[in-house]
Amino acid sequence: MRFGPVPIAEAAGLIAAHSVRAGDAMVKKGRLIGAEEAARLEAAGVVEVVAVALEPGDVGEDAAAERLAAAVAGPGVTVEPPFTGRANLHAAQAGLLCLDEAAITAVNRIDEAVTLATLVPFKPVVPGEMVATVKIIPYAVPGAVLDRALGVAVPAIRVAPYRLTRVAAISTLLPGLKPSVIDKTLRTLDARLSPAGARIVGEYRVPHDSAAVASALRDAIERDRAELAVVFGASAIADRRDVIPAGIEAAGGVVDHLGMPVDPGNLLLLGRLGAVPVIGAPGCARSPKENGFDWVLQRLLAGFPVIRDDIVGFGVGGLLMEIVSRPQPRDGGESANDA
Repeated sequence: MRFGPVPIAEAAGLIAAHSVRAGDAMVKKGRLIGAEEAARLEAAGVVEVVAVALEPGDVGEDAAAERLAAAVAGPGVTVEPPFTGRANLHAAQAGLLCLDEAAITAVNRIDEAVTLATLVPFKPVVPGEMVATVKIIPYAVPGAVLDRALGVAVPAIRVAPYRLTRVAAISTLLPGLKPSVIDKTLRTLDARLSPAGARIVGEYRVPHDSAAVASALRDAIERDRAELAVVFGASAIADRRDVIPAGIEAAGGVVDHLGMPVDPGNLLLLGRLGAVPVIGAPGCARSPKENGFDWVLQRLLAGFPVIRDDIVGFGVGGLLMEIVSRPQPRDGGESANDA
């Protein structure tokens, strides 16, 4: 691709690098300069224009963007028609955005002319939401550059649909915990589940006692056919021997992990009863604001297993915004015990 000033008399058939206006004659940036337009610009006193001339083997920006976007689009992703060297990718369904980060980085390393940007991994998306964009920086790229980019491109961007739809909510009770708090918690959970097409199929309010938790878990799975259970404790989980983890084990389940490097969300517990995941919710899960509970809940609803490596990996970027419901601030004083 050649780029630079060209006498207006030689500009017909080239691409305008910048918009040019003179009198009533105008050529927009990125558009082909026609013979009539060149003549009108010359008549208006334009001597030269900055233009682009494609060379043998060059691929125009739109065609290059479209081909690369199609190569990286995976299941649940659509590619929009390109414009000005850009091809946008959109979610075709609700779900979690899944990325092959190594492949995306490999594409971006090929050449400065080729760029691929995405939303963050595992972001919940809705149909029609833009999830990524391919942008070709110049007006064309050498075919060899595009071939190299296509050579490392794989379907690196996909949307995993939500799979679990039946959720049980178990709340433990202690004196002083108002029913209105539990009601609000359930409304907040319902709002979190709605975008995934999930719903609460069983709701239990039981004493803050491990045997009561165990009984509720068994009923939720056996009677309500819950695919996921969330336990909201009247008191935060402080130890693996506390009421909620003890209740999971008493029901015949397993506690996989307690604690998470996400704040708010530190005191989340992850376990399972048979094949059914069980979340011991941190206190911040009562708030509608984003917290670590959301990250775990969304992955589980999409059918992804959440293991220790996933949880410890949340630490980078895991310091989230302050939430109003937290009793003490994080920047001093006694730490709160309901994160």
